[in-house]
Amino acid sequence: MSTAAEERARAAELPEGDVIRILLEQHARIRDLFAEVQSATDAQHKSETFDELRALLAMHETAEEMVLRPVSSQSAGKEVTDARNEEEAEANKVLVELEKLDVSSPDFDHQLAEFEKSVSDHAEAEETQEFPEVLSSADEKARVRMGTMLTTAEKTAPTHPHPSAAGSPTAQWIAGPFASLLDHAKDALQKAAS
Repeated sequence: MSTAAEERARAAELPEGDVIRILLEQHARIRDLFAEVQSATDAQHKSETFDELRALLAMHETAEEMVLRPVSSQSAGKEVTDARNEEEAEANKVLVELEKLDVSSPDFDHQLAEFEKSVSDHAEAEETQEFPEVLSSADEKARVRMGTMLTTAEKTAPTHPHPSAAGSPTAQWIAGPFASLLDHAKDALQKAAS
């Protein structure tokens, strides 16, 4: 199982802007955020950190489905990408449930710990089954172009889970921009209310 430090070290070996570098760096940040949420003692800090984790996961998975999966489907195979998309669809359902819970509750901590394990397993599968295939099938120029596409997709990606679109690159392309607008409005209203 990878650690955040190992992911950052592997990312640093790749060119700036490379899609795999960006995704490895995000995997490391996701691991950091899980640890920070779990160790937080202040409810406000815990809630804010969970919001950052939730938004990063939502944007990350949406962009992966839109940019990485079509390429890795060709190189790693449809079976591999279908499995990753199914995991992401399930993760979106869990994130919806976590959003409903009080971050101070033991139930939140328990569900978050289980969720972290599934997210970690998912990242490990991407890093061992998809990323090497993309690295070997796409040259550096293509991967940097994919990195640009990924960061662009993340700018328009939803910041909350949307299970109805999760796991389907087509649904992400259709629903993503509209869900993103709603999510950003929801986030702004919540921030203004706190």
